[in-house]
Amino acid sequence: MANATLNASARAETGKGAARKIRQAGSIPAVIYGHNREPQSLVLNSRETEKLVKTIPVSSTVIELSIDGKTARTLIREIQRHPFKRTILHIDFQELVAGETVTVKCPIVYVGTPEGVRLEGGILDQIMHELTIQADPSNIPNHIDVDVSGVKLGKSLHVSDLTLPAGIKVMDDAGSTVCVVAPPKVQADAADAAEPELIRKAKPDDEK
Repeated sequence: MANATLNASARAETGKGAARKIRQAGSIPAVIYGHNREPQSLVLNSRETEKLVKTIPVSSTVIELSIDGKTARTLIREIQRHPFKRTILHIDFQELVAGETVTVKCPIVYVGTPEGVRLEGGILDQIMHELTIQADPSNIPNHIDVDVSGVKLGKSLHVSDLTLPAGIKVMDDAGSTVCVVAPPKVQADAADAAEPELIRKAKPDDEK
């Protein structure tokens, strides 16, 4: 499980005007919500926050959020960014409660070289790059390893084929394709070139 820390301050003012003033002051407005707590408005240091989100898998990292000296374990649920500058405009945090499972997106790491690539020159097409999983907050993995070493040319792995850590439930459709070993491009081009050209027999009117 990936963990990180971030400092925050509570704020009393809410609304678009207050959020605009916070951004003009070089900070980021945020909110924390969760089970049995009222949503609380926060202020984050812009530089510290931007640096953090660039170095972590945002959706699956548990953030120890220090709010005026009190700590809350959270997940980032939404990051709003400026459409052009891509700077962070607002962040939503969800407070985690022990014993309650959460749904997060977890990165896939492909392990090994497929048999179809090693022996037949195939190409591994990584269709899925993350899985939607349900887990206890204390059991969220940094990533899910997917062993592709036994995949042959023309074969694929589906969600139902994956071996997952204990306590992890995948929410994606079991029949979804995770990856496939496709024929080499040269071979595919050659197959296209081998298609016979259809020559239309001239009709009597054409001959005239």
